[in-house]
Amino acid sequence: MLVSARSLDEYRAMFALTDDDLGLRILDCPGGAASFVAEAGARGTDAVAVDPQYGQGRDLLGTLALREIEHKHTDVAAHAERYVWDWFGGPERYTRLRAESARAFGADLAARPDRYVAGSLPHLPFEDRSFDLVLSSHLLFSYGAQLSEEFHLSALIELVRVARREVRLFPVVLHTSDRRYEALERLRAALDALGVPSRLDRVDYAFQPGGDEALVLDARSHGPLPTDRPGADDHDPVRWRHLGTEDPVVLGSVRA
Repeated sequence: MLVSARSLDEYRAMFALTDDDLGLRILDCPGGAASFVAEAGARGTDAVAVDPQYGQGRDLLGTLALREIEHKHTDVAAHAERYVWDWFGGPERYTRLRAESARAFGADLAARPDRYVAGSLPHLPFEDRSFDLVLSSHLLFSYGAQLSEEFHLSALIELVRVARREVRLFPVVLHTSDRRYEALERLRAALDALGVPSRLDRVDYAFQPGGDEALVLDARSHGPLPTDRPGADDHDPVRWRHLGTEDPVVLGSVRA
């Protein structure tokens, strides 16, 4: 999973967040180097981020994210035709906004470390119904080619477990092909059988062609959720493209 830095404005667009939503207690999972918690917190939102990268070496995250953004800019600028620019306007603004987010994240991580909790799906370190609203971007469905369907279901159930009202996920397309995750309807049916209805909402944001839908799970009225779930050990190691390697020795200093 690649680590990126998205802003509050980007979150508002991806998840169709209203001012009322920002008055809720919110979990960002996985948070990566996003500035959502920093910016939302500055306006009074009770927001927490969780990510495996918030463990050992977390102080390096802001710097590594900036290097990652510089590396990504070269690819985005060279292949601009692959992306939708209605929201960003172009590669230069995309890179500038991501860099601003990474800096805001780094500053907030240092100032409010308790808001950044080390943890990863499908087992989060929170009590049942700890948050009103849970947001999850660019992990589930995006990495459908790397993460199994069993992992997806287990992770979705875990997100529902810690939510009181809703879970919102964006996008529902693979990051490599711009195709909708093929098991999406099976996952929705499995959740519905557990008393977790869902819907697909069109949002005013896209960066990938066709990637303008968010999945919304209603976490209010479900019954007991299964605790023995397959897929618990399925994961894909975090990658930093600018390091040019997936060697765990190289990445060990920044991984939980």
